[in-house]
This record gives sequence, C-alpha cells and structure tokens, in this order.
Amino acid sequence: MQLKISYQTLAKITNGILCQANLKDILKTISYDTRTLQKGQAYIALKGTKFDGHTFIGKALEAGANFIILERKEAPKYDKILKNTPFLTVENTLLALQEIAKFHRLSKDIKIAAITGSNGKSTTKQMLSALLKKFGKTCSTEGNFNNQIGVPVSLLEIKNTDKFGVFELGASHIGDIAEIARLVLPDVAVLTNISPSHLEFFGSMENIYKTKTEILNHLNMGATIVFNGDDKFLKNLKTDYKGKMLSFGFDSGNDIVIQDSPTFSFTYKGALFNTGVILEHHNKLNAAAACGAALALGMFKEDIEKGLKTYKPMPMRLERHKLNKTEILLDCYNANPVSMENALNILSACATPRFAVLGDMRELGNFSKMYHKELANKIVNAKLDKVFLAGQEIKETYQELLKSNFKEVKYNSNKLAFLGDLKQIIQSKNGTILFKASRSLNFEELFFKLKEGK
Repeated sequence: MQLKISYQTLAKITNGILCQANLKDILKTISYDTRTLQKGQAYIALKGTKFDGHTFIGKALEAGANFIILERKEAPKYDKILKNTPFLTVENTLLALQEIAKFHRLSKDIKIAAITGSNGKSTTKQMLSALLKKFGKTCSTEGNFNNQIGVPVSLLEIKNTDKFGVFELGASHIGDIAEIARLVLPDVAVLTNISPSHLEFFGSMENIYKTKTEILNHLNMGATIVFNGDDKFLKNLKTDYKGKMLSFGFDSGNDIVIQDSPTFSFTYKGALFNTGVILEHHNKLNAAAACGAALALGMFKEDIEKGLKTYKPMPMRLERHKLNKTEILLDCYNANPVSMENALNILSACATPRFAVLGDMRELGNFSKMYHKELANKIVNAKLDKVFLAGQEIKETYQELLKSNFKEVKYNSNKLAFLGDLKQIIQSKNGTILFKASRSLNFEELFFKLKEGK
C-alpha cells in the first residue's frame, strides 16, 4: 500500500475531526487488522455484525500504530490510551475507509475493469488480469475481497506504476453493488450472468438482475459495458442500455460470437480470434467476457490470443488432481444451481467410472427445496456410477433420487462418513470423482484427508 494523503486532506474527504495531529503529516498506509498491523501503520476501527474494531485499539497501539481512525461516538471511551497518539474521529469508519479508497483511486492514472454477476466473476477476473499483464502493469482483487470492506482495501493497493486494475464486485443484498461500484468508477463494467445465487437474501431473480445492473449507474465517463448476450436477463441491455456496449455469447447476434471448437475462439468485427486454449463450455463464456473487456481497454488481437495462454485457474475451482489412478475434480469454492450443473456436465465427459460427492447449495432461502429437487434430475442425466450426498438441504436431492429409482446414492449429514467408500474407490478404480458444495461445508477437507491417507 502506497498512500500519500495529508491528515488535512484525510479529514476533508472523510468529514472527520483531527485530534492531536499535525495537518501536514502524511497517511502512508492503513490497516484494519491488528494481527497483521505493522509498526508505523494507521489503524482504522471497523465495525461488523460479529466484531467491533474499537475493542482492538489498545492492541493496535501496542503493535506500533501511529494514527487511529475511530467513530465519534466511541472516542470518549479511548481518551486515556489515545492521549499521546494523533487520531481522527468520523461518523462511520467503514464509510471513511470507502471514501479514502475512492480518493486514492481517483488520484491514479489507471484504467479499471469491474466484474460482477452471479457466476464466473473470479475466473473472469483471473483471465482478464492475465490478458492485461501482457499490456501493462495490472493490479487486481486478491482472493474474494469483493465486498464492502474488500473492495476499498483492494483499491488502496493501487500503485503509481499500475496501468490497469481488475476488481471483482460481489453482492448478497440489493444496494451492495451500488455501494462499492461508486468507489471503483470502472472504465469497463463486465456482467457475467444472472443466476440463482444468494436467493435467500435477494428474494427473486429480478432483484438479482436489479442489483447486478446497479453498476451501470456508477461508470466512469465514456465507459463500456461488456455483458453476456445469451443470458435471458442481460440480453435486455441490448435495447435498454444507451451507452457503449459489447455483448458476448454463443448466439450469432452478439458482438463477440464464441465458436464451436475444442479450443476457445471467437469472431469480433469479422476477425477470427483463436487462443489455442482448451476450455469447458462455461469457461468459454468467462473467457469471452475477459476478451471483451480487454478489447474495450484497447488490447490488440495478437496480445489477446497470446495473453489467455498465461491464465491460471484459482484454487478449488475445478482443480484437477490425481490420487492413485483416479482423477479428482476439486470444485469446493462455492455451489449454486448453475455452477452445480456446469460441474456435473464436465464430470459426465470424464473417464469412467464417475462419482460425485456433493453438498448443500446454500443461501437459496425459500427456493432451496425446489433447486435441490431439480438437482436430482441433473444427477440422473449425468449418468454417474455413484453419488454421495452430505448436508442438510441436499437431503431433498437424496429423497428425489430414491423416488426416481436411482439406486447408486448414499446420504449422510456428515461428509466424513464417506471417507471409507472413497478410499476404496481410489484404491481400486481409475475413473473420476467430483467434489462440490457451498464454501461453508469445507468439502476440500475430504480431499485432503484422502490425499494424506487418513
């Protein structure tokens, strides 16, 4: 983090009140976590639903914090320990962090792409980052730092030497995208798709569409939107949106038309782009989104064709491993109806015998029962040799499979109950095993125990 904001400017952009501080002193770096805070950093006391950073102000000072940002109503409690330390009081520390991040973003000469959607955000981010790194120094969201705290923290990492930035924007409630998109002010906005994700909080698919498209109200001047023209919701942008746009998809009516070939290729303005990279169907859409954003940011055909070859998948997203002679598809980062179907489609094309170890698709709310029942039909269509189901919500899938006379299924509320079965498969079979569930179920634990021989 390389900030250069005077305390006087800091107070102005956060509408804060400085105490015991020299107006000309400079804020160079900031931390909200005392576990990683280093001597000489400023500490900002953020509040969450399960934590209050104010309670760690003492620890921050012990760790060497040289400046504290805290909420005005909390300040009287810390008069004694702050008597020798400069500090800033603000109405809301999260809002203050966001305003600092926005100021920092606007102070840099950088082109930024922001990616949102229900599926494929992280993969598209990785692909676009790989492309842009061929064109200039590029910063991007680390891991899943895509929320109200993660996005401003990521923006604060922008350096003077960065030519491009790629930031992922996540949402689980209406208004979430608007809150963070206004900080990013993207030059290119990518919308990957609209699918049933976090339905428990959104309540309907229409609300998901409404939330994801909040980004359109927070674009930089002259920005381009890049969107999935095959998506039944997003295709409406072709007529409803009046700004610069690029649509992508398999349908011939899109600006970027993905070709039916083993390697990822597409046509754009009459030219054929062939990357030579082999991708599954859903990842071709992610790659098209990334290439569309790269084109909007001024990359050339040759750079795009070469650049995608440097893409490396993120951990636990259809990672391929070998245990003995069995191929493992480790896809435990998250699960919703669309990503579950994609994974099963990929498994159905893998070496036999085929096995799936599946867990709950969380955060579907009142739609959970319906989607878990529908999953049973997708399992039957995938023609698997055996299925292991673990979790509470996926019991609906198990009961539906029994009704359809699918016999090769086992259910247990505890995923570890399947270790013995899976060890036998790995010892005696070639074939393929898919592990997939929502993040909170930690299904990768099964894989690591098998790998360690436990």
